[in-house]
Amino acid sequence: MTGTARAAAIEDFLATAGWGDAQRTPLAGDASARRYVRLVRQDGGRAILMDAPPATAESVLPFLRIAAHLKALGLSAPDVMAAEPAQGLVLLEDLGDGLYARVAAADPGLEHEIYMAAVDVLLALAEAPLPEGIGHYDAATLGSLAGLSVEWYARHGTGAQAPDAAARDAVVATVRALSARHAGSPEVLALRDFHAENLLWLPERKGVARVGLLDFQDAMACHPAYDLVSLLADARRDVPVAVATAARARYLAGSGADPDAFALAEATLSAQRNLRILGVFARLCVRDGKPGYVALLPRVWRHLEMALAQPELAALRELIHDCLPPPTEAVLERIRRQCAAAPTPQ
Repeated sequence: MTGTARAAAIEDFLATAGWGDAQRTPLAGDASARRYVRLVRQDGGRAILMDAPPATAESVLPFLRIAAHLKALGLSAPDVMAAEPAQGLVLLEDLGDGLYARVAAADPGLEHEIYMAAVDVLLALAEAPLPEGIGHYDAATLGSLAGLSVEWYARHGTGAQAPDAAARDAVVATVRALSARHAGSPEVLALRDFHAENLLWLPERKGVARVGLLDFQDAMACHPAYDLVSLLADARRDVPVAVATAARARYLAGSGADPDAFALAEATLSAQRNLRILGVFARLCVRDGKPGYVALLPRVWRHLEMALAQPELAALRELIHDCLPPPTEAVLERIRRQCAAAPTPQ
């Protein structure tokens, strides 16, 4: 679909939904091809337009399905006001600008309260049945995605002509085995991007509804430690140690999980997640022309090193130190230079 045709489709959708005359303000996007626009009508009504062009192959159907599931649990996913899935257009309730990252920066005294509320959301998800048809973020998938660290981060960080296939296969196999051993069960609905840039503080609501939820379309069934890792080992901000310790204790007390087994699952999934993020952030720069993610790589590496300190992950630690370079300024600059030469995605 051409740009003109896409614009016409959006105009028709908004006019039909009664928002054709609204003032429009683009919002900051995420790592996907989706685009978000805030709409404000003359009567003061507000909404968010999600624009996910079908040409990007990012269907809005998973978002709509998971949103309905979360709403049924009493959680604050945005209301869906109108949708044209075939066109990749969704009109959403505007939950405001109270992102956790902004709230915590503006008032550090609220940090403990908002993170405890986020843990309560995870406890609610742990008690709820899985939605029908949900995919499984199983050991094979976890291992495969950890291989992105070699394919994109290590390759472009070292300037290699091609990924080290043997190293990639070793990382994939090791993470797969560790995940199967330490993080295979139980399974809960993991939203998978459960962090401070996707959570909104809604203090006027009650209980778990005080946490607004965004960017959950990739949700899958996984071990409950996964989203706790997303929350506390945040690639975009440092969570204070005292807050992270309290959050972990609250989850363990509320879930009844065995502390030692949960700590091992958490370390395993943190290692996997941060290996995947190293690869994804390097890919976003080199392939997609988004250099801002490179600056986040040192924090991701620190989270990875912390996870690899778990004694049971010693073999993975040795492997990672052999095949992945630390994110020195030289490594980061090498990745940035390749980003500058990358074509802009259409």
